[in-house]
Amino acid sequence: MDSEDCLPEGGKLPELKLDARQAQGFISFFKKLPKDPRAIRFFDRRDYYTAHGENATFIAKAYYHTMTALRQLGGNSDGISSVSVSRAMFETIARNLLLDRTDHTLELYEGSGSSWRLTKSGTPGNIGSFEDILFANNDMQFSPVTVALFPVFRDGQLYVALSFVDMTNRKLGLAEFPEDSRFTNVESALVALGCKECLLPADFEKSIDLQPLQDAISNCSILLTERKKAEFKSRDLVQDLGRIIRGSVEPVRDLLSQFDYALGALGALVSYAELLADDTNYGNYTIEKFNLDRYMRLDSAAVRALNIVEGKTDVNKNFSLFGLMNRTCTAGMGKRLLNKWLKQPLIDVNEINNRLDMVQAFAEDPELRQGLRQQLKRISDIDRLTHALRKKSANLQPVVKLYQSCSRIPYIKGVLQQYNGQFSTSVMTRFLSSLEEWLTENRYATDLDLSVDKQLKLEKGPFGHVFRISKKDEQKVRKKLTTNYIIIETRKDGVKFTSAKLKKLGDQYQSLLGDYTSCQKKIVDNVVQVSCTFSEVFENFAAIISELDVLQSFADLAISCPVPYVRPDITTSEEGDIILQGSRHPCVEAQDGVNFIPNDCTLARGKSWFQIITGPNMGGKSTFIRQVGVNVLMAQVGSFVPCDQASISVRDCIFARVGAGDCQLRGVSTFMQEMLETASILKGASEKSLIIIDELGRGTSTYDGFGLAWAICEHLVEVTRAPTLFATHFHELTALANKNGDQHQHVPDLGIANYHVGAHIDPSSRKLTMLYKVEPGSCDQSFGIHVAEFANFPEAVIALAKSKAEELEDFTSAPNLSGEPSDEVGSKRKRVFSPDDVTRGAARARLLLEDFSALPLDEVDGSKATEMVAKLKSDFENDAASNPWLQQFL
Repeated sequence: MDSEDCLPEGGKLPELKLDARQAQGFISFFKKLPKDPRAIRFFDRRDYYTAHGENATFIAKAYYHTMTALRQLGGNSDGISSVSVSRAMFETIARNLLLDRTDHTLELYEGSGSSWRLTKSGTPGNIGSFEDILFANNDMQFSPVTVALFPVFRDGQLYVALSFVDMTNRKLGLAEFPEDSRFTNVESALVALGCKECLLPADFEKSIDLQPLQDAISNCSILLTERKKAEFKSRDLVQDLGRIIRGSVEPVRDLLSQFDYALGALGALVSYAELLADDTNYGNYTIEKFNLDRYMRLDSAAVRALNIVEGKTDVNKNFSLFGLMNRTCTAGMGKRLLNKWLKQPLIDVNEINNRLDMVQAFAEDPELRQGLRQQLKRISDIDRLTHALRKKSANLQPVVKLYQSCSRIPYIKGVLQQYNGQFSTSVMTRFLSSLEEWLTENRYATDLDLSVDKQLKLEKGPFGHVFRISKKDEQKVRKKLTTNYIIIETRKDGVKFTSAKLKKLGDQYQSLLGDYTSCQKKIVDNVVQVSCTFSEVFENFAAIISELDVLQSFADLAISCPVPYVRPDITTSEEGDIILQGSRHPCVEAQDGVNFIPNDCTLARGKSWFQIITGPNMGGKSTFIRQVGVNVLMAQVGSFVPCDQASISVRDCIFARVGAGDCQLRGVSTFMQEMLETASILKGASEKSLIIIDELGRGTSTYDGFGLAWAICEHLVEVTRAPTLFATHFHELTALANKNGDQHQHVPDLGIANYHVGAHIDPSSRKLTMLYKVEPGSCDQSFGIHVAEFANFPEAVIALAKSKAEELEDFTSAPNLSGEPSDEVGSKRKRVFSPDDVTRGAARARLLLEDFSALPLDEVDGSKATEMVAKLKSDFENDAASNPWLQQFL
C-alpha cells in the first residue's frame, strides 16, 4: 500500500484550528490523563476528531501509513503530536480497533479548552456504546463475549472456573471444569463462545503457571484484561442477579448452588461490565450453565487450519468457511447465528439430523426456498432493534422497523404451509407452531371461518373501530354472529358489527389518540415502553427467523454449487466409519479458475483408521487432509457436504497441526510451536476425536524430526486410537503400516494404512506433473528437487542439489525394518537398524514424551522442575546406550 493511500483525496486532513490559549489548555488536560498503553483516545471536535501523543503516531502509522499526517500542537518544549481524523475515517478506525484487532480499547471525549469528559468507552468485548457508529453502514456479524477465568487447585487437580457475559444478547453463563497444564479446555471454551476479551486476576498464587493460559488467550486473539483478585468475589451476587435476571430469583439461586469458584468470576464480570449501573438491564438478562461437552471442541489451531472464520487478508469471501456458507438474507441475525454454529458444531446425532432434515426440505423444494429468501430479505436486525428500544434515547424508528419485520410473519407462515414434503411434520413442530402463537390477533377470523382482509375487514368510522362483512357472507354465519357479537348497522355494502373486546380496544384507541394529539412526545415514549415490554416475544421471533435463515442458507449453498453437495449419513462416535467418496474442499473449489480433483477418504476402524500420507510438496496433501476436517465440521454443523457420498461417525473434537503461523513474532520458534500444538493433541485427544497433522518435525534436524514423528505416531495409534490423517515428508514412517499384527499382537487391529498423492515424472524430460489424486500405498521416492525444478530454480542449483542428494543417499539409508542384510558391496551405508532396535527405541522415545508431559511443572518451582527434567534426560541417555537407533538422536 502506498503511503498516501489512506489520506483523503488531495492528501489533506481536517485542520486542527486552536489558538495558543486553547492549545495550552488542552495540552494541560491531556497530560493529566492516566497512562493506559491499551487505550486509543479520540477527542470530538464536532466536524472531525483528533488523537494525540503516542496515539497520534499509532494512527499515522497504522491507518494513514505515513508520518506526514502528524501535526505539532503547542510549542516545542511542551507540545504534543496530533493527528486529525474525519468522521468517516473515525468509523473505519473504530471498526478495526473493536471488531478486528484485540489489542486496544477505544475512548471518546467531548468538551473544549481544558474541560473534557469521557462520553464513550469500548473494548472488543463491550462495544455497546459504539454500536451506532460501528453498524451504521454494516451488519453486526458476531456478538462479542467477555469471559472471566479463575484457575484453582483442588484435591491435587487443576480446575478452571469460567463465567461469560454476552451484552448484545443479554446472557450470562457459568462453568467449572478440570484442566491440564496446557489449558486445552479453556481454549476450546474461548473458541466456542466467540470470546473477544478475557478477565484474569492480576495478583494470582504463584503455584499455578499462568503462561500457558496467557498463551491460549493470545492464540485466540483475545484482549487480556487483568483485574484485582479482590474483584473476584460472590458477595451479594444472588441479590445483584435478582435485579437483572428475567423471572424468579429461585432458579438463579439453584443454579448458583452448583458452583464454587465460578461465582467469583461472575461477580468480577458483573462489576467490570457495570451491569447494575444501567437500569435498562433490569429483568432482561438470562443465565445458563455452559456445557463444554455439548459441542465439538475446537482450538485456535483448528480454527486456523480449517479456515473457519474470515481472515483479514482474504482476497475474497470464499477463502473462509464462514464467507462461503454465508448466504443468509436477514440483516445481521443469520450471520451471527452462522458464526456461532460454526464454532459450536453439534455432537448429538438427533440434533444434527434435525438440522439436516430442514436443509433437505429446503434443498428439494425450490419454491419453498426461494419464497423464504424473498421474505427474509425484508426482515431487519430484530435483536438490535429490540436492544435499541431499551435505550433511554429510543424513538419510533425501531418500533416502525420492528412492525415492518413482524408484518412478514403471515407471509413466512404461508410459504412454510405450502410445503407438503416428507419433513412437513418437522416444519410444523419446529417453526409453524411458534409462528401461529404470534398471529393470535386473527382468532376472530378463525372463529367465524372467514379469511382476513378478503371476507372479514376491520374498519374505522363514526362508530369507531368495527368489523364488516358482506351481506352474502352474513347469511353463512348469521346464527353465530347474532349470538356472540353486537350488530351495529346493516346496509347494502354489508353488515358492521363489533365485540366487547374490540369496543374496549376502540375506546382505548380513542383515549390514546386524544392523548397523542395533546402530548405527542409522551405518547411516543409510551409506545416505545409498551413495545419494549414485548422484548421477549421479539427475541423468540428473532431466534426462529435466524434459524430459518441459516438452514435455508445451507440449502442454497448445497444446490447452487457447480457440483451439488450431498446429505451425509451420521452415526454416533462409538460406531461407523468416516467415509467420504468424491470429497472436495469447498473453499478451494470455489476459487476462480480452479478445476478441483475430488478424492476419496476411507477412515475405517481396524483397517485405515490411521493414515500416513506421503508425496511431493504442492501435490495436494495439505488440501486433502484439511478437506476431510472441513467436511466433518460442516456435517456436524448440520450442512450438506461437498462429496458424492458421505458417512460420518460423529467426532467430539478436531485437532489440527498444519503450520506454525506467526508465532515467531511472539518469540516462539517454529519447532517449539509445533511441539506445543502436538502436546495439546497428545493430552487432549481421545478415540472420539479427529486428528489432522501436516509435516510434523520439519523445524529440527532430519533425525530428530523423524524420531519424534515416529514416537508420536505410535502414541496416537496405540494410546489415543483416534482416526488420524498424518501427512509427512518422512517416507520412512510408512514402515509403521508393516507392523499391523506383527510387533503389536497385544493391540489388535491398529488400522494403519499408507496413502500417497500421485505425481508423474516424464522419463525423457524428467519433468514433474502433479496428479492431485490420493492413492493407496506409500510414495516410493522424494520429489523435493523436482518441486524446485517446478518452481524454476536455476539449473546450476538443481544440478548441485542432485549431486549432494546422491552423496547423502549413498551415505545413509532409511531404517531397515525388513531384517534382511544389505548385499551392496562397498557401499558407504552406516546407519542400518534392526526392526527390534527401531521398535524398542520408538517405544522408549514415546515413554520419554509421556513422562515429560506428565511432569507437574506448574506445581513446582524452577529449580525442582530443572531437576525433574534432568532426571528424565539422564534415564533416557542410559537406556539409549544399548540402542543404536536412539543413539542417533543424542
